[in-house]
Amino acid sequence: MILIENCAIATVDAAGTEYSDGHVVIGDDGRIAAVGEGHAGRFESIRRVDGTGCLLTPGLVNTHHHLYQWATRGLAPDGTLFEWLTTLYPIWAGIDEETVSATTAAGLGWLALSGCTTSTDHHYVYPGGAGDLMAAQVAAAQEVGLRFHPTRGSMDLGRSAGGLPPDEVVEKTDEALAATEEAITRYHDPAPDSMLRIAVAPCSPFSVTGRLMEEAAALARRHGVRLHTHLAETADETDFCREQFGCTPVEYAERLGWLGDDVWLAHAVHLDDPAIAKLAATGTAVAHCPSSNARLGAGMARVRELLDAGVPVGLGVDGAASQEANQLGAELRQALYTARLRGGPTGLTAREALRLGTMGGARCLGREGELGSIEQGKLADLALWRLDDLGHAGIDDPVTALVFGPPATLELLTVGGRTIVEYGELRTADDRDLTRRTRRAHRALMRRAR
Repeated sequence: MILIENCAIATVDAAGTEYSDGHVVIGDDGRIAAVGEGHAGRFESIRRVDGTGCLLTPGLVNTHHHLYQWATRGLAPDGTLFEWLTTLYPIWAGIDEETVSATTAAGLGWLALSGCTTSTDHHYVYPGGAGDLMAAQVAAAQEVGLRFHPTRGSMDLGRSAGGLPPDEVVEKTDEALAATEEAITRYHDPAPDSMLRIAVAPCSPFSVTGRLMEEAAALARRHGVRLHTHLAETADETDFCREQFGCTPVEYAERLGWLGDDVWLAHAVHLDDPAIAKLAATGTAVAHCPSSNARLGAGMARVRELLDAGVPVGLGVDGAASQEANQLGAELRQALYTARLRGGPTGLTAREALRLGTMGGARCLGREGELGSIEQGKLADLALWRLDDLGHAGIDDPVTALVFGPPATLELLTVGGRTIVEYGELRTADDRDLTRRTRRAHRALMRRAR
């Protein structure tokens, strides 16, 4: 049992309950046994954590990532999405198990250091002879200790058939579907305290056939797993959908059965009012990736309008090659700034930004009953942020300090009560080893690309 006390607490529950000097008790089952103001009273703990000068929040939930891209960071820094993709696709054709193992471990370790306790990953590049990439991801995630929601992505629309990716990085439709089903049956754990859940994720309208989209959705629903894809990220994509399919990206998704409360869409930047209404009516969620959208010049998502319409919205860092900082904690501030660039100083509040990164992400992943808020009975996935340092001095409100201030150091990060980060250091893996492995994978991949 662990007792965290003497800290401010933002529970992010439905009422927005906060405590100025509170406590949380973590039971031996990895769940929250108690939360409240003042001292814990009758609870006896094996370990006591003094949170003086800290803010306790739910662990952050990352709803969109491409971890393998850590091996190609810093490339095509000034291109549009389509230009960036066409530069990197040929390099990604050389990824293998070593690449994916190293980048997954590095990316998840770095996310942990920025307050993340649950992360998804959208892996959609499966070159022939690359090895068992899903197994490499799963093993790396177990090493770091975050809850992991990898998706089995896919592409089957190569350049010769009118798609954007080169033919050497796409799969045959039936093979992609078979591999997707295998990933679900082999790895998906639906238990309430699951550390590993699989989702189905064909890549995008410009890299996937309509048949794959439709049959992947049917496959996911047969197995009771969630669906994920990129949609409406850029104006180029909107133009592609109008030219190829005679409709907008959201209308195309609806036609293929890709709207529903079991779907979350990455980006959703270019939405008109009818599109937002469709997402709200169907319960379709959005993974908002403000830093990546800014890095690629893709635009600013209409987050205020999405939230006001009732669309579930979470945060994602997106791929490490289109958002090199890859810190989910910092994405809270970026989301707030982006919303205010669109809508002025009332575009998003600090507490709304924190909700995007916690309960909003949990809703995207279908885990709002287990994650995303600090409530009795929920999983003890918690982030204790130190806010009494020089960078936060003079900001009295702790949530404002966390969101508006510089990146805060983690005093403690727990997943199911297990310590992942302590005193700003990763405890489950050696970050120097992660660095060496990733550099080695990067150099090997770039050699193969020459």
